[in-house]
Amino acid sequence: MKKKLLVVIVGPTAVGKTEIAIEVAKKIDAEIVSADSMQIYRYMDIGTAKPSQEEQDGIVHHMIDIIDPDEEFSAADFQVRAKECIEDIHKRNKIPLLTGGTGFYINSICYNYTFSNAQKDDSFRSLLQKEAEQYGNEYLHKKLQQLDPIAAQKIHPNNLRRVIRAIEVCIKTGKPFSYYEEKTKKQESKYNLLMYGLTRPRDELYRRIDERVNKMIDMGLIEEVQRLLKMGYSPDLNSMRGLGYSQIIDYLYGKTTLKEAIYLIARDTRHYAKRQYTWFLRDKNILWFDVSKEGKEKTISNIVNDIEGKLKNT
Repeated sequence: MKKKLLVVIVGPTAVGKTEIAIEVAKKIDAEIVSADSMQIYRYMDIGTAKPSQEEQDGIVHHMIDIIDPDEEFSAADFQVRAKECIEDIHKRNKIPLLTGGTGFYINSICYNYTFSNAQKDDSFRSLLQKEAEQYGNEYLHKKLQQLDPIAAQKIHPNNLRRVIRAIEVCIKTGKPFSYYEEKTKKQESKYNLLMYGLTRPRDELYRRIDERVNKMIDMGLIEEVQRLLKMGYSPDLNSMRGLGYSQIIDYLYGKTTLKEAIYLIARDTRHYAKRQYTWFLRDKNILWFDVSKEGKEKTISNIVNDIEGKLKNT
């Protein structure tokens, strides 16, 4: 059976994915499926760099504004809902264009990840969370090392949510978390994948990140965070601990100055961009374009020409 087409555009934050994906979508009659772990939240627009209706320019976007900031949402949930969107787009004879910077979300779709069927146990998670608060993240990470050294090697101690989930899977299923990760690698994609990566020189990307952070402040990021807090959303929520939000909360609570908060957002975003590059560079299916070298219009043209050329040969 012939595989259905899935176009994918990835890259680090602030590289220009949104703008380029929208222009590509216009030229190939596509609808965009967002793979961004923060743009799923309603009311969180500025800090997530969510494209406005004007910026979307008539292109249908899926997987944006789908849950409230206090709702639980996992990569497995993303996989189910995004696949439904992709199927619906195919039924209407349009092309799905998956784009974003959350590598785990991207791979869950492209490579048909098999997620553990372990049901989440809130009381067990809460217990682990308290252990981390009492003894530190390293304590919990060492616990994971004993249960699953392979997973512990791959998961950073500060990625507490993932450490807790890995421990939960080990305990609840009796199989290491890495077993499920290994299982996903053996899954062949159900799609005809055309994957493109966007890159820029590091100093240029970092300058764009600094500019973006300052623009977010000018657009009202502080007011957005204040509004979320007034709506009753706790600073301890996963959504509120996201990049930009946690630093502004610390400023509002008097833990830092505004200047320090802005510096920390930019610094942590640069670190995040570096991790995104590392993640995507491992995928040999991705064809890379240097947007700085090619220019935006040429990059769009190159991607569209490559898609059309490959479709003619299938």
